[in-house]
Amino acid sequence: MLMNNKEYLSVFEEIKIKICSARKNAILAVNNEMVMLYWNIGSIINSKSKWGNKFIDNLARDIKMEFPSAKGYSVRNLKYMAKFAKTNPDLEIVQTISAQLSWSHNTVLLDKVKDDKKRLWYAQKTIENRWTLDTMEHHIESKMYERQAIVKKTSNYQSRLPQTQGDLAAQTLKDPYVFDFIAYRDGMVEREIENELCNNITKFLLELGSGFAFVGNQYHIEIENQDFYIDLLFYHLKLRCYVVIELKTGGFKPEYAGKLNFYLSAVDDLLKTTQDNPSIGILLCKNKNGMIAEYALKDIEKPIGVSEYRLFEKLPQKYKKLLPSAADIEKHIGLKNDVQN
Repeated sequence: MLMNNKEYLSVFEEIKIKICSARKNAILAVNNEMVMLYWNIGSIINSKSKWGNKFIDNLARDIKMEFPSAKGYSVRNLKYMAKFAKTNPDLEIVQTISAQLSWSHNTVLLDKVKDDKKRLWYAQKTIENRWTLDTMEHHIESKMYERQAIVKKTSNYQSRLPQTQGDLAAQTLKDPYVFDFIAYRDGMVEREIENELCNNITKFLLELGSGFAFVGNQYHIEIENQDFYIDLLFYHLKLRCYVVIELKTGGFKPEYAGKLNFYLSAVDDLLKTTQDNPSIGILLCKNKNGMIAEYALKDIEKPIGVSEYRLFEKLPQKYKKLLPSAADIEKHIGLKNDVQN
């Protein structure tokens, strides 16, 4: 029987997927075993804490002698194992969450997040969104937990959307959003901020969170021969819907919600398909004026959230005077070089 090229390629793809899946599972299994081993070693070390620090020093030396090619058993890492076991006494959480993370992820969580509840939240989000180590660190340093998990958010998502989508949309919203890659300048207008967000689209998407796909800025829609332009349009892969973002340089005003409501109606009519969920809107303002925003959204038909955003603030003038000027630095460098010569 002659081999059909199309059928062969299909079989090859199927086998390739199975190989990749098996390799991935093998790596995950090895990582799981390693993290559990480190937790068990840490538990033993903690049970012998009365023996003092010399115990860990001796242990690191003897493991090295017994297993010369083994890595990961330095004094520093053994201390991490002890800290890991002490910080995570619940074996079930270690098996179901910590063991799904790399050891590097676990050690960074130990170093940077002191609160148990917060650390667990970051661990779960890392697994859920498959964050790299750098991405996880970025979210910890930008205080994502405070801005997304515990902040009181202003939106009508849960009353305007089916429960599952409404809950997920509410969880997705942050307050404030931190665009610290944009330097604030007096008199900045919306279009300038919008352009800088688009010029730094990778950082912008990272701050928005996982699942956002960029569709366009100043997205053109035409209604009855009139032109309208949406500031920023995204599609959210998990929510399965379009996300319309309007950007304002000042505080929230009730009329902003009306305009965004109009855009959402247009997007649902012109772009949304039967496979898509209802579109949602996000109003980004320098000040959301919480109570005013809540009243404005109360009877708005479309799902809208209001959040503040922060830009990188330049150093105030009074502090700038305390810093050396470029001429002072050059003069200092010149004097230093003269002394060395």
